[in-house]
Amino acid sequence: MAPTSQETIVRDQTSNPAPLGLLGFGMTTILLNLHNIGLFGLSSMILAMGIFYGGIAQVIAGVMEWKKGNTFGTAAFTSYGLFWLSLVALILMGQHGVGDANSAAAMGSYMLMWGLFTACLFICTLRMNRATQVIFGSLVLLFLVLAVEKFTGNEALQALAGWIGLFCGGSAFYSAIAQIMNEVHGRDVLPLGQGAH
Repeated sequence: MAPTSQETIVRDQTSNPAPLGLLGFGMTTILLNLHNIGLFGLSSMILAMGIFYGGIAQVIAGVMEWKKGNTFGTAAFTSYGLFWLSLVALILMGQHGVGDANSAAAMGSYMLMWGLFTACLFICTLRMNRATQVIFGSLVLLFLVLAVEKFTGNEALQALAGWIGLFCGGSAFYSAIAQIMNEVHGRDVLPLGQGAH
C-alpha cells in the first residue's frame, strides 16, 4: 500500500501586533517632540516612556511580528524599541559619567545612522499602505534634521525637528488606531490608503 500524505493547515489566530508597536513609537515620539518644540524640559516622564512604551512595548511587538513571519515588522519594531532604550541609556549614562560625554559629532552620527536605516525601510514601504509610507518618510526627515542640528549646533533646527516629530508620531498613532478600529468594526472606518502590491 502506498503511503498517503496528509497536510495540516494551521490558521494564524494571533492578533495583529502592529498597533501596539505603532502606539509605543507614536506616543513616545509625540511626547519627546513636545519637548523639542520647547513645551517642557527633558523630564523623567519622557525617559520612562522611552524605556517602557517606546522601548519594551515595541520590542515585544517586534517579537510578535517574528511569530507571524513578518520580517519587516520584526526588524522595524525591535530596532526602534531598542533605539528608544539606547537613547535613554545615552542620556542617563552621559549624566552619570559612564563613558565619555556625548559630543555633537557622536550624536549627529547616531541620528544619521538611524536616518540611513530608516531610509532603507522607507524604500520597503513603497509596497505598503500610504499610512506606513507617511510614517517612515517623515521619520527619515526627522532623523536627518536632528543629525544636521547636532552636527551644526543650529538650535533652531531642534524646533523644526519637533514639528516634524509631532507629525511623524501623530501619523503612527493614527495608523495604530485605524488598524484597531477597522478590525473591530470589520470595515474601513479610518482609511490607511492602498499601496503598491
